[in-house]
Formats: sequence, C-alpha cells, structure tokens
Amino acid sequence: MNLADLRGRTVLVTGAGSGIGRETALAFARRGADLELCDLDAARVERTAADVAALGRGRARARAVDVASADQMERWAAEVHARIPAVDILVNNAGVAIGGGFLDTSLEDWRWILGVNTLGVIHGCHVFVPPMVARGAGGAVVNVASAAGLVATESLAAYCTTKFSVVGLSEALRGELHRHGIGVSCICPGLINTPITRAARLVGSMAGEDRRNALVTLYERRNYGPERVATKILRAVERNRALVPITPEAWALYLAKRIAPGALAWLSRRAGARSRFGPD
Repeated sequence: MNLADLRGRTVLVTGAGSGIGRETALAFARRGADLELCDLDAARVERTAADVAALGRGRARARAVDVASADQMERWAAEVHARIPAVDILVNNAGVAIGGGFLDTSLEDWRWILGVNTLGVIHGCHVFVPPMVARGAGGAVVNVASAAGLVATESLAAYCTTKFSVVGLSEALRGELHRHGIGVSCICPGLINTPITRAARLVGSMAGEDRRNALVTLYERRNYGPERVATKILRAVERNRALVPITPEAWALYLAKRIAPGALAWLSRRAGARSRFGPD
C-alpha cells in the first residue's frame, strides 16, 4: 500500500491514548490521514486527537471505548460507518499486561486480559473488517501482538497466551483476506518504553512495588520509544509484511525459537527461576 499521501484515507487506532497507539496515530496523521481513535481513558485519547489536529493535516475523532465490550465496539463502528463506508487501515493496538505464573493468576485476571488483548482484537476485526471487504477497495489490518506472542515464559503466562492468540488470528486472517486485497500485519515489538509497565497487574512472586519499579526501570533503561515502533508499523503496511518483530531482542527470540528451541527453553526455565527466587 502506498502511504506517501493518505489524504482522504481513514486510519482507525485502538488504544490511542498513549504509547504505541498514540505514536502510530501521529505517524499516520503526518501522512495526511484522517484518524478514528479510541481508548479506555477519554482524556488521553482526546489529547491525542488534539495533537493530530495541531499537525494541520487530517481530521481526528476521539471516542472512549472499552475494546473488551462487543456492544461498545459495535456502537462505535456504527458511528464510524455512518460517516464513511469503511476504514482504510485498522490498527488493533489496545492491550494490557499481567506479570505472573499460571498458578497465581485468578479467573478474574484471565477474563480481564483475554477481554482486552484477545477479544479486543477479535471485536475490532469483527466490526471493521467486513465493511472493508464489502467496499472492495482493499486496505490493511495491523494487529499489535508482542515478542511474548513468539516465545512463552512462565512469568508472563496469561500475557503470552493472549499474544500468541493474536499472532495466530493474524496468520489465519491474512490468508483469508488476501483475495480481497487486504493485507494483515502482526507486530511483535519487544521491550518498549510505554505506560503498560506501570499499569500491568503483577501477581504471585511478581507482585510488589519493588518488582514493579525494577520492571519500569528495565524498560526505561532499554529506552526504545514507541515512536520507533510506529515508524516500523507504517513500513510493514507499505510492504505488506506478515509477521514483524521490532526490536533486536524480539528478532533474537523469533530466530532462536526456530534455530535452537531446546536452548531457548532452557534459558526460559532459568529466567523463570530467577523471577521466582531472585538472582542466584
């Protein structure tokens, strides 16, 4: 897809109030696109829309939406489709995180993370993709997963489960939508300095402010900003790339899973032990 000039095109981004979603919205806006934006935090997504408007290119509309709610997503889609037949690019970005093992994760925790990370992507595709197909003009779908959707670790049991599901859905959807001229790209970022580390639920041995502070510090020191992910999302859409690891560590995990899965499993067990008991 040619993204050089997106005037007259509409890009929809979920979770656009901060982090990768916000920077992706701004990156598309700089190409002239109109933006349909949502986030659970109304104030944050309104700020993103205001910053898009300040660029003086495309328009931006903001909406407070819980992507885990099918009803809310359907109402939002109805509002969007009352203005345009279909969006041109759909970015399912909204996500949350839980740190901890399976034995420490409650059913309530599972319902929460599955609702946002898995059902949120399904809802987005369910309400926005069929009109794209019916319009018959092609387009693109971007699903933001994680490096944790490529390689699982016991300290991120629930998070990995949801992100693996996004990778699988994206692969299946890519095959189905190819004949309609709609590309599907699955983004697997890695360690990105966004607010998700501060908002994550930490359970079991991962719980406690010392653990959270260590996690936040790790991501801050890594200092890989969401604006760099946004740049690569645009490139993935332009080149219709299927699976897109972003950071060097995401690429390392992707390749290690294929080249040396046994060694990677051993390292994962070691990392799990360290997360439970601390450095040895």
